[in-house]
Amino acid sequence: MTADRADGLARTARALADGEVSSRALTERTLARIDASQPVLNAFKLVCADAALAEADAADRELASSGGTGRPLLGVPIAVKDDTDVAGEPTAFGCRGDFPPKKEDAESVRRLRAAGAVIVGKTNTCELGQWPFTEGPGFGDTRNPWHTGHTPGGSSGGSAAAVAAGLVPAALGSDGAGSVRIPAAWTHLVGIKPQRGRISTWPWPESFNGITVNGPLARTVADAALLLDAASGNHEGDLHKPPAVRASEAATRDPGRLRIALSLRMPFTATPKRLHPVVRRKVIVLADRLAALGHDVEEADPRYGQIGLDFVPRATAGITEWAREIPDPRLLDPRTKEAARLGRLLGGAPLRLARRAEAALHRRIGATFSTYDVILTPTTATPPPRVGTMASLSGWRTDQAMIAACPYAWTWNVLGWPGVNVPAGRDGDGLPVGAQLLGPANSEPLLVSLAAQLEADQRWYEQWPATA
Repeated sequence: MTADRADGLARTARALADGEVSSRALTERTLARIDASQPVLNAFKLVCADAALAEADAADRELASSGGTGRPLLGVPIAVKDDTDVAGEPTAFGCRGDFPPKKEDAESVRRLRAAGAVIVGKTNTCELGQWPFTEGPGFGDTRNPWHTGHTPGGSSGGSAAAVAAGLVPAALGSDGAGSVRIPAAWTHLVGIKPQRGRISTWPWPESFNGITVNGPLARTVADAALLLDAASGNHEGDLHKPPAVRASEAATRDPGRLRIALSLRMPFTATPKRLHPVVRRKVIVLADRLAALGHDVEEADPRYGQIGLDFVPRATAGITEWAREIPDPRLLDPRTKEAARLGRLLGGAPLRLARRAEAALHRRIGATFSTYDVILTPTTATPPPRVGTMASLSGWRTDQAMIAACPYAWTWNVLGWPGVNVPAGRDGDGLPVGAQLLGPANSEPLLVSLAAQLEADQRWYEQWPATA
């Protein structure tokens, strides 16, 4: 096991089971890496050092008594995003203020602990997860391990930075408009946005009116699939309970010959946007590789229509709901206050209409899957912006800049269907970009299988940033 950076999730679990390393030693190394990186990357909101070491000691006792068999993540250090409850710790969700400690773990954390994971800390996120950057007065700027002058993306930017830099082998994030896939694209990671309800959002029956889901970030498809399987499952109070899938098994299977639609067209947003030539080129190269692997790839676009009209009420009403949980609302960013006011206006009839429109969207956009098995699109329209580019803009200017950089991911949040970001290469400055594999309902096994095949061809996991 390396001391300077985290090995992969599956590799770490095997090393622990085989007795190559103790969970105590591994957790101490992890905590040391996090501590050393904070002045540079600022990936963590808080670190649970004492609790993590106690969990590691308990894992070592269990590993010794079980002979290394049993729970799949026993003794492995994992990080979670600071929108997710960890018992005994506050959930600030990127906000300023004095937040009380939570009494219980979120269901996703409970399941990770049940799989044996050691929770080492909570990673930074922008205020209420609204933006594709991870900056704010409540915690400072989180920086991209590939180039610290640039953002790792958001809102799961802390989780992405922690994994990309090798601080932890994998981390949990959340995705309400691309918030797992965008930072995965901008930090050279695999990021899975699962089917709505695949990973519980409890204590919220659903998050942001069904657009936000929890999902894993990792360096390899197999590691992301392993974390997805470990965190998956439902609380009895969840509104969405999809049928179970086994992503780890899918990561070992050949996907077969697939029909893949390459779509570069952006959904309509009434705001200016343009696909960066480097991103276009990298995604087309990836499409060519898929064709070389035996798949039928051709250009075709889903019929998105005016899907934005169904996104905005759900997103802003979600901000309104979360803003009620803030101890001192006066400390919120003015843009958050604007979004919360809009959410109060749209949280009645417009929200109900948006929810009812989802079935029609499923039929219209889902018609693409009568011809194709998978859709390939850019994950973002641009490489990662510099730190501070969007942080001081007005609300409208922030929305414009955000849509211009990230117009591709959010539609699948409205639909509730799965998507997987895969690394697509880097630009001339060494900054990563990504591509999305998108599928219909409950298609994680297919997407994971295809991503694993592409990974075997591209071997993106062999590349590390200089800060790792």
